[in-house]
Amino acid sequence: MSTEPEWLAPESLEQALALKAERAGEATIVAGSTFVGLLVNQRLLAPEAFLSLQRVPGLDYVRANGDLRLGALTTHRTVELSPVVRAGWPALQRAFAVVATPRIRNQATVGGVLADADHASDPPSMLLALGARAVARSVRGEREIPIEELIVGFYETSLEPDELLVEVRVPGGEHRATYRKFRSRSHEDRPAVGVAACRRGGELRVVVGAVAASPQWFPELCEPEGDTAEIGRAYSEAVDPISDVSGSSDYRRRIVAVEVRRALEELS
Repeated sequence: MSTEPEWLAPESLEQALALKAERAGEATIVAGSTFVGLLVNQRLLAPEAFLSLQRVPGLDYVRANGDLRLGALTTHRTVELSPVVRAGWPALQRAFAVVATPRIRNQATVGGVLADADHASDPPSMLLALGARAVARSVRGEREIPIEELIVGFYETSLEPDELLVEVRVPGGEHRATYRKFRSRSHEDRPAVGVAACRRGGELRVVVGAVAASPQWFPELCEPEGDTAEIGRAYSEAVDPISDVSGSSDYRRRIVAVEVRRALEELS
């Protein structure tokens, strides 16, 4: 006989951190519920307890004072519509704007999209390209984690069992960036390939998403003045793409070469 999972609903961040430390191996975090709800409905997840952050105040904000700070409970839709994000980080605004449908974007959160580590999500690649860092907090303190070190595998992060992701910090300053999403099916589909590129001073970052367990970034291939087509070909050879309903591994390689080239042309 199955039992219903326990529902934990702290009303402060301090309570949430204490419960996360106490129930680290048992409770699944719930924020916007878009991804967790899907896993539960498909019977891929059956936790003993849910730790809901929906009553925790102070984690849904967009602040800019040089850098951009996004609270973990800030929705995709809020980022998409924020004039602050659009003015200073337009490529990030686009990456959030092309996620699924408005209904999903009204629920899905900034912290959730990173903590879930879903390989086919759009924002993580753009955040990595922009040099963003996630802020994790526990009863032991706080630490910053570069996005490239946060997502380590399919649905796996480097967060400690007692940590909550509470904020994302995105560097400000002059830069040029773009996000390209290639869908092999409907316009509301998840990407078959996502390419984020950012040029900041003498640094170029090109990140390819939706092709492997984590966003793919090869700093040694990112020559700021390199030939765009050559960098595209180099990325297509460096990645080891998955095969699924959105496209085969070989198909994705061809798309990577084209989309990386087009992204770099947009930055020229």
